[in-house]
Amino acid sequence: MATHLIATLPGDGIGPEIMEPTLELLEALGDFEFEEHLFGGASIDVYGVALTDEVLADCRKSDAVLLAAVGGPKWDTTDPEQPRPEQGLLGLRKGLGLYANLRPVKPLPALYDASPLRRERIEGTDLLVVRELTGGIYFGEKTRTATSASDVCSYTTEEIERIARTAFTSAEARSSSPKVSSVDKANVLETSRLWRQVVSELHSREFPGVELEHVLVDNAAMQLVSSPRDFDTILTENMFGDILSDEAAMLTGSIGMLPSASLSGDGPGMFEPVHGSAPDIAGKGVANPLAMFLSAAMMLRHGLGLASEAAAVESGVERALAQGLRTPDLGGGAGTEQATRAVLENLE
Repeated sequence: MATHLIATLPGDGIGPEIMEPTLELLEALGDFEFEEHLFGGASIDVYGVALTDEVLADCRKSDAVLLAAVGGPKWDTTDPEQPRPEQGLLGLRKGLGLYANLRPVKPLPALYDASPLRRERIEGTDLLVVRELTGGIYFGEKTRTATSASDVCSYTTEEIERIARTAFTSAEARSSSPKVSSVDKANVLETSRLWRQVVSELHSREFPGVELEHVLVDNAAMQLVSSPRDFDTILTENMFGDILSDEAAMLTGSIGMLPSASLSGDGPGMFEPVHGSAPDIAGKGVANPLAMFLSAAMMLRHGLGLASEAAAVESGVERALAQGLRTPDLGGGAGTEQATRAVLENLE
């Protein structure tokens, strides 16, 4: 296998602690070259910004970007003039054109009892959240005065079409009976009305074989708890996708189990766990590295075209859990090192 250049962004909090074993895991699978860069709060401390132009340029030249976690109370501020670690994330997404965020949610049988929902409610759940990542309220014009503030939510037909196409093609690849649930707030928001119109027109024109339903976001949030197995592929805009995918993470038993991939039409993708930097447990050696491992698996599959290596990581995680591996967030006592050894021993 040819060498693949991976830009690694350990970031903040537990980020470095889960990045190190992930690189060990990848080295057991093939030939990779890793280039580490400061990012998030760690970059603010040195450079005054969460993402430098040089790091963005290096990420663009890589084959894939692997990110661990950013943020923490040290950099938490309500002052709009002060840098925040999350600005690095938004800068990477925009700078790399990462408009499509994929978050698979498939509770593993070994963890059914770790979920806050009853086993019979989550059993058989296998869904994918496809979230638009570079438009909407997070990137709209922002204003702030002493007594008021505003954030503009804006979408174009082109932005909606390209993420909807990603969702439809992903659904077709996942199932012989593909279904897309497009989530919006079309009873209130004009952007959602445009969203629903564009998604419907694209469906009729290019994907008539895929079942399409439109679901209001509040109803979707309830259904994720009451009947998650009814979902196949969830398509939604930026802010709704942010919230719903975190809610869906709890179906797996812990947000520490959920990976994600952020993709563009061309160029490198970015792969990261959904959880945050967990500053309360940083440095204690108890961070769950499994979502980071599964994010590396998504990088192997979606970013580098290495499907068999990706499957090896995923099956290694599943077998380790089936053998009883439980980190503290899953109700056990295994630390980061013990979890790493368990997965490495189950790699095939």
